[in-house]
Amino acid sequence: MSLLRAVATVSGYTMISRITGFARDILIASILGTGPVADAFFIAFKFPNFFRRLTAEGALTVAFVPIFSRLLQTKGRDAALEFAEQVMSIMGISLFLFSFSVIIFMPTVMLGLAPGFAEQEWLFDLTVDLARITFIYLPPISLVALLGGILNSFGKFGAMASAPILLNIILIISLVLFENSMETKGHVLAIAVAISGLAQFIWLLEACRKNGCIPRLRRPSLNPQIIKLFKLMLPAAIGAGVVQINLLIDIILASTLSSGSISFLYFADRVNQLPLAIIGIAIGTALLPKLSREIQDGETHKAQKSQDYALEFGMILALPATIGLLVLSELIIIALFERGAFSVTSVDATAKALFYYALGLPAFVIIKVLQPSFFARYDTLTPVKIASSMVFVNLVLNIILMQYLEHAGLALATSISAWLNALLIGLILKRKRFHKPGKKTFIKIFKTFLASTVMGLGLLGILEFIDESIFSSGILSVATLVTLVVIGLILYIILVFLFRVIRISELNKEVKSWIENDQ
Repeated sequence: MSLLRAVATVSGYTMISRITGFARDILIASILGTGPVADAFFIAFKFPNFFRRLTAEGALTVAFVPIFSRLLQTKGRDAALEFAEQVMSIMGISLFLFSFSVIIFMPTVMLGLAPGFAEQEWLFDLTVDLARITFIYLPPISLVALLGGILNSFGKFGAMASAPILLNIILIISLVLFENSMETKGHVLAIAVAISGLAQFIWLLEACRKNGCIPRLRRPSLNPQIIKLFKLMLPAAIGAGVVQINLLIDIILASTLSSGSISFLYFADRVNQLPLAIIGIAIGTALLPKLSREIQDGETHKAQKSQDYALEFGMILALPATIGLLVLSELIIIALFERGAFSVTSVDATAKALFYYALGLPAFVIIKVLQPSFFARYDTLTPVKIASSMVFVNLVLNIILMQYLEHAGLALATSISAWLNALLIGLILKRKRFHKPGKKTFIKIFKTFLASTVMGLGLLGILEFIDESIFSSGILSVATLVTLVVIGLILYIILVFLFRVIRISELNKEVKSWIENDQ
């Protein structure tokens, strides 16, 4: 499968996932608003996801996929699947014991995670209850990452990319049907999260069965490949842990600010995560197995071209998305969330957070695109060192900026840290001679920036002629947002071809290659 087609597959399902995710968040915003119950649920929801990114997406995937791909190429399907079965057995036991322990000691854990809630006993107790329920989600969703890594190595990206859709559908159904059936609406959502973890695990198991790569249960044992996996996972886990520490710091500091701050950051981050998931995560997911094969086969020139292509493609999508978020941040929040319990004050606060998060979007995409260069070479330590250096930077920036911008300062600190992270990754890749973008790549990115900037100026000009009273109507605000997005997209496409960022001949070549690979 070509890189473009793999990215399109992941991006397509991710788009559906994000659309259903927005429907979910719109419903949550309307019913819960940005009050204390919403803050409690979002902390409870984020908590198992911190560890999921630590144990699964952050460490397991980047260490597992290169080893599994190599075994698949050198020793065949059976040897690769046997390795996966050993990993699954060890993970399953470890995750169960860890989750059981955390659930028991959750009150102590919450004292560290949300110290600002300790002053309100009922809010603290509610957060503990919800977190205990949502933590059931961790074991199955971490195993989902393992099954997804197996499928991705076989070039099957659809099942893993579509799995989060189940989470969104289950949460939507639970709110619609059982909104007032429990102590709080937060309890309804927490139980739905736990159920969705099992649903996604079953979904991936069935996908593995259909593709003849389902891992069987076996007694866990250590062998050289498992030991190698753990050695690679350890620095990757530390690196993912460092990233999660930054996120935890944001939560801890936000809990000390005014009520709703956690919710403002959550909803803003959800909007910002849409282009990041569709672009950065999708490219990184598709690029890792491809780079692993090319590097292991000694095709370093081919790997360099793949990396350059991924970087160019990422910026062609990320830069206009960034400009669009900056220009339309307030309208986006109004159109998506301003209804029910989500007030005008919530709109202003969330839009500010979105604006500052959006400033770091290209950096996050660059990180996701460049990191596979390390992982494909079994170098999981270097990204850890880079991420570790950012913890102190992020903390200092948080403390300084929150004094002036409150919760929005936390978002700005995240973006600044991301740009420093991306810069360090690029410099170290160049020094290690793993990757140095070609002159053509820099020129193409600069032209993309110009096209995106002109598009943004065009949107600003149109906004000057729009009556602000339109924004007070839910339907009109949505219609206005859709219209502006379409206009911006059309303008950007024209500019991309006008500035020769993309040539018709290149586009025809990609389409022809796609069709040939599909036959």
